[in-house]
Amino acid sequence: MPAPAWLILPTFDEAENIELIVDAALGVLRTAAPDDFRILVVDDDSPDGTGRIADRLAAEHREVEVLHRTERAGLGPAYLAGFAHALSHGAGYVFEMDADFSHDPADLARLLAAVRDGGADVALGSRYVAGGAVADWGVVRRIVSRGGSLYARLVLGLPVHDLTGGFKCFRAEVLEAIDLPTVRAHGYAFQVELTNRAVRRGFRVVEVPITFRDRLRGESKMSWRIALEAMVLVPRLRRRDR
Repeated sequence: MPAPAWLILPTFDEAENIELIVDAALGVLRTAAPDDFRILVVDDDSPDGTGRIADRLAAEHREVEVLHRTERAGLGPAYLAGFAHALSHGAGYVFEMDADFSHDPADLARLLAAVRDGGADVALGSRYVAGGAVADWGVVRRIVSRGGSLYARLVLGLPVHDLTGGFKCFRAEVLEAIDLPTVRAHGYAFQVELTNRAVRRGFRVVEVPITFRDRLRGESKMSWRIALEAMVLVPRLRRRDR
């Protein structure tokens, strides 16, 4: 039997998006990984009722599970909790994806194919390679995002263009090898830290071009504090993850 694929969807106040994104992901994964897949919603005690909607979806679809967290510690810890749950339940491939349609669920199939069939250890949905794009953003946000990726790339010396991207598919062996309990970053820097560790441990990271779109519903969780964390932490990663 093929190794199961797990999609981790961290949520905080995504009541407007959660049912739509789960339905879209189900449609894609039932074709791309028809034999065995799971969708794990990791909800950080959303006050808007996202967790309750996710529970209903889990009752309606055998492929959906919900992990409720009472501590609101940020994106990174939510992903780490989701990764740990998936690995403990025999995941062979693990996705991470935003729950607000910034990432197109249709691209799940391309990321999985790059890892399962194309020889990659990590497939990263990339905005900053040929064929990739960003839609709906203003000039300032484009500069901050592209500049953050370039800054991390230069400081860490990595051959990856979109280091702050959060749309990925990992072989389970990668997550098992990069010592997840010691990952400390939360926001943009969390994505940089995972990719840096994967590259440093000799895994093959492939960038798959995607179009990233701004959310249509709900409020962005991005802040200057998250961007500042990345700037401060990236140089430390160079020393810590060698």
